[in-house]
Amino acid sequence: MENTRPGEVLLDVRDVHVAYGKAEVVHGVSMDVRAGEFVVMLGRNGAGKSTLLHAISGLVPMRSGTVRFQGVDISRATPRDIVKAGIVQVLEGHRVFHTLSVEDNLLLGTYAANPRGDRRKLDRIYALFPELAERRHQMASRLSGGQQQILAVGQGVIGDPKLLILDEPSGGLAPLVIDRILEVAADLCKSGLAILLVEQLVEKALRHATYAYLFETGRIAAGAYPRELHEGDLLQRVYLGGGH
Repeated sequence: MENTRPGEVLLDVRDVHVAYGKAEVVHGVSMDVRAGEFVVMLGRNGAGKSTLLHAISGLVPMRSGTVRFQGVDISRATPRDIVKAGIVQVLEGHRVFHTLSVEDNLLLGTYAANPRGDRRKLDRIYALFPELAERRHQMASRLSGGQQQILAVGQGVIGDPKLLILDEPSGGLAPLVIDRILEVAADLCKSGLAILLVEQLVEKALRHATYAYLFETGRIAAGAYPRELHEGDLLQRVYLGGGH
């Protein structure tokens, strides 16, 4: 499918290979995310999606290939420098600091720009997520799994990234919580933030996506608009097997 998407390329991934030891799990992936887009990566578990996200964020080294962000090569940058450049990844699994309060967890998300924390940014997060405002002084360990995931997303958003990466935020959560997180992410896109989402709940993800990539065994099988995926059989072929 011809890629004629409008907008400035924000993230440009070219021919990226990633391996764990001798086992290569990402095989020459090329893709991009444009300013203000909500891009979803879909595919079966173990296809290499999270590994690619970790490589983009500097959490695992690439064997080869390049990652550019706003035209600057960040292929060998440290995770801290990548965050400073404007990419924040919310990792899979409700990863928050359980021994800190909700508010202190949020302030940690501002440290890349201000080592002392920036309390001025709290009001915006509390407006987006009123449930966090109600629990601002509560220990994160006392939150439900859904509340912890919302806190993790808030911790990512508070740093004012240009690109927010969400790695399977739905894991183990109730449908209403998942809908809430995706709806907030879609609203943030409308204000100019770009989203790159890995998600197993295909229909929920495509409901908000402006573009989607299908992953299959470490490669991109296709890139398409959501309506094209619904009209064709690509989704079935990728999830049920049968090749590109």
